[in-house]
Amino acid sequence: MAAKTIAVLLLAICSFFTLALGCYSEGYLGKWKMLKRSIGISAMHMALLPNDRIVAFDRTNMGPSNITLPSGKCPNISKFIDCYAHSVEFNLANRSVRVLTVLSDTWCSSGALDPDGMLVQSGGYNDGQRVVRYLKPCPNSDWVEDPKGLIQPRWYASSQILPNGKIIVVGGRFQYSYEFIPKTSKSDHKLYQLPFLKETNYYRRAENNLYPFTHLSPDGNLFIFANDRAILLDYVNNIVVRNYPVMPGGFSRNYPSTGSSVLLPLKLLLNNTTNTPDAEVLICGGTLPNSNFHANKGEFLDAAKTCGRLVITKENAEWEMEDMPMNRVMGDMLLLPTGDVLVINGAAKGTAGWGVAREPVLNPLLYHPDMPSSNGTSNANIDFSTDQGHQGRFLILSPTAIPRLYHSTAHLLSDGRVLVGGSNPNRNYNFTTLYPTELSLEVFYPPYLCSDNGKSRPSIAWVNPSVELGYKQKFSVGFHFKGKSDTEKMYLTMVAPSFSTHSFSMNQRLLVLALEQVSETSTGNFVVEGYAPATTALAPPGYYQLFVVHDGVPSRGTWVHIK
Repeated sequence: MAAKTIAVLLLAICSFFTLALGCYSEGYLGKWKMLKRSIGISAMHMALLPNDRIVAFDRTNMGPSNITLPSGKCPNISKFIDCYAHSVEFNLANRSVRVLTVLSDTWCSSGALDPDGMLVQSGGYNDGQRVVRYLKPCPNSDWVEDPKGLIQPRWYASSQILPNGKIIVVGGRFQYSYEFIPKTSKSDHKLYQLPFLKETNYYRRAENNLYPFTHLSPDGNLFIFANDRAILLDYVNNIVVRNYPVMPGGFSRNYPSTGSSVLLPLKLLLNNTTNTPDAEVLICGGTLPNSNFHANKGEFLDAAKTCGRLVITKENAEWEMEDMPMNRVMGDMLLLPTGDVLVINGAAKGTAGWGVAREPVLNPLLYHPDMPSSNGTSNANIDFSTDQGHQGRFLILSPTAIPRLYHSTAHLLSDGRVLVGGSNPNRNYNFTTLYPTELSLEVFYPPYLCSDNGKSRPSIAWVNPSVELGYKQKFSVGFHFKGKSDTEKMYLTMVAPSFSTHSFSMNQRLLVLALEQVSETSTGNFVVEGYAPATTALAPPGYYQLFVVHDGVPSRGTWVHIK
């Protein structure tokens, strides 16, 4: 997509995003707003494209949805004709829904955006297990499918964009291997065994290692977490270069004991000549290994309350454990433009699956990674502190009225809001059961989106020389800012768009960029000069949302493209 096209899109985006921000006291904890009562499907999978359209889909073998395909477009899926849509595009500008046509079953699949902003989506169930699907961020585009895009069936696998622009697909049910897509070279047609995935499937009754958490390390290797342990994989040479300590506590963290994971912000500094900053992973929630077995018998065990942090680049890495204010399974973890982490959705008891969770957790949590532990040290258990409403590094935020359980999703939007959709812990669409199928989309306004805290919001005016960036390139961002400013509290962040399903946002990544200076050019007008990431291991090629942050308040994001 050319820079001129991006500029036009941004102009259109800025013209309609008017945040409905109300008054609040010093203790404002965010708010919720219904965006769309029904998009016709339940958003089991969700992605944001660089044209600011949301793509959502569920699975094609669940029977009728609440939206139909156009006449003549009914595909033959799993040996029956299905005229109901199971994938849609949602236009944030006018809240319209456009039907997309899926030809194979996408149930519990994975995805990533390629360097050109195209959604590359892989695997699923039945006839979809080896399919790779492509959707371009273009007007009136639709899914294009390669029925033999994968070597092995991939159901509950994870995807990660790599420094070379390829996508690695890891695991899947009873698949202890990985492979690369799209298959444009000889090595892409080879299957790579990964015994680690088999070794972590030691609770055979429940598995607990599906949808492994994958994060690209700044050294180019791949961090993989499954069940309660992790490795660092050199996927080029198929060598495990590190084995990390077992995460303490005895909980399982991956599906169906579904916790969540993020790679905490990577902080790039001008004086860091190695360009390999420390990388730290945060994992929260999950359940006991046998929770799924008990839940299927009607016994709903407490979900995990614990989180663990691990500096994966540290030579003698050890888990730093801390507690959330409440137990949580199936909670989505999202990186906000400020560098904080939002924990949203989920339940306090049970596990992930059909009808096997209880006590929806309606309050999101805001996690401040840079807040010191209560005793001022790291690598130690964190005690709760009630100072200013915080419990340790967590702040409890305003609740939603809608339970978001199994098959719910969440995604950061360019305007700083968080989109939440889905929830269908039922075998088919069911609107009369204990936890009905949810077709709605709602948005959460994090606390930084309130206008009455005395803090103004930056507004990006331009990026120079272009929104097309090169690695190590120096560039400048012009922005407007009303009110009292403090250049020491200004910084730039870049957020990679993710693919969200089953409480894990694949490819999620935030970089705090190295800055040279921030200057005021005239009253209320500023220029910040910074540098694009130095390597493809820090920032794989593709589209990113660029934010200016001042004193904890982010601008609306501007899409930039790095290649």
